[in-house]
Amino acid sequence: MRKMILIITVLFSGLIAGLLFCYSCSVNLGLHNLTDVEYVKAMLSINKEIQNFYFLSIFIGLLFLFPLATWTSYTANNKVIFYLLLCSTIIYFVGVFGVTIFGNLPLNNKLAEINLSNTSQEMLSMLRNQFETNWAKFHLIRTSASIISFLLTIIATQNPCQRL
Repeated sequence: MRKMILIITVLFSGLIAGLLFCYSCSVNLGLHNLTDVEYVKAMLSINKEIQNFYFLSIFIGLLFLFPLATWTSYTANNKVIFYLLLCSTIIYFVGVFGVTIFGNLPLNNKLAEINLSNTSQEMLSMLRNQFETNWAKFHLIRTSASIISFLLTIIATQNPCQRL
């Protein structure tokens, strides 16, 4: 059971790291080339569509899987794997989930408040610039954290205790 939990944790953390990485490498770059109105409409659409069962079950599921994988490695008396998974868990909780909840989501909510029909082009340009700059900074943090968390989880599967 312990190995199955770890395998699912690796899979889910890899999916999140891949999603965030691909978003950084393609979606953000493509969105940057849009006009202000197109950018806001696209972000609003993406922010709505990402809230689906598949994404949320993996993104939130890791909040349960990481601690469970960490705990089962502790009870298996494997300290190296335990500490790798503990670090991975903390990085995911703080750097991915925390940054999303306290960084990206508030920006998304603020963007959703924009009334495109009442906002001047100058104001829209200023709002977009503030949003895009801050959102990208938070996204870089959570992307980096997700990749590090995924990497540590992969290393934990390699049973590093046997190599010491």
